[in-house]
Amino acid sequence: MREEATRGTAGRNEHIRSFVRRQGRVSNAQRRYYDEMMAKVGVPYRAAAIDFDRLFGRRAPRVLEIGFGMGETSALIAGRHPENDYLGVEVHTPGVGSLCKLIAENELQNLRIVQHDALEVLREMIAPGSLAGVHIFFPDPWPKKRHHKRRLLQPPFVTLLASRLQVGGYVHCATDWEEYAQQMLAVLSAEPQLENAAADFAPRPPDRPSTRFEQRGQRLGHGVRDLIFLRRSAARGTPDSDA
Repeated sequence: MREEATRGTAGRNEHIRSFVRRQGRVSNAQRRYYDEMMAKVGVPYRAAAIDFDRLFGRRAPRVLEIGFGMGETSALIAGRHPENDYLGVEVHTPGVGSLCKLIAENELQNLRIVQHDALEVLREMIAPGSLAGVHIFFPDPWPKKRHHKRRLLQPPFVTLLASRLQVGGYVHCATDWEEYAQQMLAVLSAEPQLENAAADFAPRPPDRPSTRFEQRGQRLGHGVRDLIFLRRSAARGTPDSDA
């Protein structure tokens, strides 16, 4: 599908999508698991805050992953941390089907999926102060300068993202694109609700599994950079703001 600017929900200002709906091939296995599992683990988009306690049937720390790709990392992290609940957001059906397969094969009870635009999910479905963490691993770098406006990590998005974190909650980003890493660092550092957990880039956390994007980047000689920022106390931050 061609790149396009679309209008947000509930009369919001127009926003430019950070993704293109590619018509990628959906394998038979992905389609089968998608059809079987989305009724169990899928969360339909609607302009109302998710009741996480009801969704997962318990009270636990909640972590949002934006753009989980084929879902390998999402499934590994959820399997290693059964004490947390995870909500993955992805638009591409092959990736959603792949994660559905991993959820079924690993019998994961703490992972759900929303197949929708991440900005609209964050703005409409995630209540302020409800997240313990956010993962954004290897987002599309949109390397051409004329496409930089499509990058996910922009100031209005980061302000919205920070408002959805509880005090002390974290946002963890990773990229193998040097110029985008520098932009991420600048944008995150400029957000008054957040503070850097490191001096600049963070050491690679051992809990972040290596992804195919990371392995490919390393083969191409790209250095991978992690950024971890924490939500400041309410007294030092700013009021809730929508992108």
